[in-house]
Amino acid sequence: MEVLERAKKPVYHESVERHVLMRYELCQRLGKSSFGLVWKAIEKKSRRVVALKKVYDAFRSPEDAQRAYREVMYLTECAGHDNIIRLAQVVKGENQRDVYLVFDFMETDLYTLIRADERHAIISDAHKKYIIYQVLKALLYLHSADVIHRDIKPSNILMNRNCHVKICDFGMARSLALPEGPSPVLTDYVCTRWYRAPEVLLGSVHYTPMIDLWSTGCVLGELLLHKPLFAGLSTMNQIEKILEVNGKPAPEDVDALNSPFASTMLEAVPPVRPTSLPELLPNASAEATDFINQCVTFSPFKRTNVHNALRHPFVAEFHDPEDEPVRTKGAIRLETNDSTMLTADEYRTKLYAEIERRRLQARKDQAGILKKPSKAVMAGV
Repeated sequence: MEVLERAKKPVYHESVERHVLMRYELCQRLGKSSFGLVWKAIEKKSRRVVALKKVYDAFRSPEDAQRAYREVMYLTECAGHDNIIRLAQVVKGENQRDVYLVFDFMETDLYTLIRADERHAIISDAHKKYIIYQVLKALLYLHSADVIHRDIKPSNILMNRNCHVKICDFGMARSLALPEGPSPVLTDYVCTRWYRAPEVLLGSVHYTPMIDLWSTGCVLGELLLHKPLFAGLSTMNQIEKILEVNGKPAPEDVDALNSPFASTMLEAVPPVRPTSLPELLPNASAEATDFINQCVTFSPFKRTNVHNALRHPFVAEFHDPEDEPVRTKGAIRLETNDSTMLTADEYRTKLYAEIERRRLQARKDQAGILKKPSKAVMAGV
């Protein structure tokens, strides 16, 4: 499949510190967000094409510092999975504020591709299935490690021209595997509003990995519609959009959310005109509609999980248990308790320690390579 690359933009070398420019040659600016800039770059030593992300003022607040720390630590723990972006290197800014993250280069993201597909119809039905299948493979690995991504959306699904998918942006990821004690209290600041599960919108703080399945269903809906499935203008309007498709939830489903706000918020929603998914997606196959329906079920306890989603007929032609790895090391537990916010300086110290660990490991790996005898020596040539 032909994938459109992002339009070229001017490269601003003055935005990147000299010690980074000595190692990477900037080719083009790929994008900008509130957290920093991303460039397509070439590692000078290896001539390998990479994506260089500069996180501006990563330690300006505890929240920003925590996000940068999570991104590095979770991606380090997930290294090696074929559908999770590889974090190749982390570089400190000399100003002690910025951080540079080096990733494998991917040519586009699903958000860009959906916009292109709307104009040129470049994504086949088989490609849509394959994209969702690869997202599910990544979620299977994360959920087996008791990690929820919490920000699955088209712009966080990277792709290359071969339709190979890698999910990115782990700054909002959370581990559910905390030390013994009460269940972790989780913030509602997750996902762009359009991809948030109802339990998040309604204030539940003890949610499950099924919030990622909700987002996945929304992504497939957007792939088919070329626009968000539930495009609410506010939190209350988002709930209203969801109820148009799901209808008013049963009292037991509301109670199961264990949210002190859910009942009051739902009572405040005005009467809505019911719209079924087949009406909303008139050109979608029955399999696609059913897959979305199982993902966007109101109750997280009745919603499909990643294991069942991988067995769904929509992705059945790609399903291969032998090629769907789970984490054999068990749950991922970060050194810090995510329910306790550290200071920005504490996160900086921990992140710098990880950068140093990576540096020493790279030096050790290189020394090991140099010590290995050549094949010619081993063969006695």
